Amino acid sequence: MGSKLKLPFFLVGCPRSGTTYLQSLLAAHPEIISLPETKFFHYLLPNNEPKRRIFGMASRRLRLRLVTLFEKEMNRPDLLQYLPKNILFTWQYTRKFIQIMNLLAEEQGKNIWLEKTPEHLRHIDYIEKTIPRAKFIHIQRNGVDVIASLYEVSNQNPKFWYGGFDIEHCIDRWLEAVNITQQHIHKQNHTLVKYEKLVEDTPTVLEELCKFMGVEFDEKMLTDYQAAAKSLVREQSGRIINQGRVNTKSEKFYQVFNQSQQEYILSRLADVPPLAPS
Repeated sequence: MGSKLKLPFFLVGCPRSGTTYLQSLLAAHPEIISLPETKFFHYLLPNNEPKRRIFGMASRRLRLRLVTLFEKEMNRPDLLQYLPKNILFTWQYTRKFIQIMNLLAEEQGKNIWLEKTPEHLRHIDYIEKTIPRAKFIHIQRNGVDVIASLYEVSNQNPKFWYGGFDIEHCIDRWLEAVNITQQHIHKQNHTLVKYEKLVEDTPTVLEELCKFMGVEFDEKMLTDYQAAAKSLVREQSGRIINQGRVNTKSEKFYQVFNQSQQEYILSRLADVPPLAPS
């Protein structure tokens, strides 16, 4: 497979922070291609398989995930031919994954591919090590809004979310994401988008992101993002782009949780320092 190397970008953040909305806006740019969440690195690394982890081998779960991605979610079973058949090491699977992403970008005449999987936030170190040119776009949203949304959607769609999350888990997920972003945001290959600013002043935020990505701002990002979203979102996940914007007034927080729950959540978030965009 002789596809040319494209510029790789990864969009990461806590789930329910606006990753899908931002992905849809960027995917509407004429030079950018994006896909449904690949979850590639989430399934690649054998965190619960000690022997495979020691020898740098890919998780046993990976191949089934890629079959689902290419056959069912993308309707591209032909891409399976490019996966290694008898090669089990993580770096070899990663190389093939990059080649496939480059091929898809080349097919559509795109110069950039954008991969959006919120959980890849946890694998930044590995991605940077194996894809030296990778750049990262972090998105962060008000903690109480994320926690309320994550709690609600996971309990409304427990099958997709592997069971409904309790309040503690939702808080921990947001705190973890903030902590990881804090560790990386000072690097030149990382940038931060505040969800509330994205909603309030979308053109300005997108113009700044385009500079980071090395492309010219294009009005199609503002007009065509809903069309771009159709190939990206999975309805059963609760990730639905309707009018593109989610309420930023924390109303859901007060609707979903009672007063004692609200007070507990606010106490857990009280000492979290705000992140400033890079």
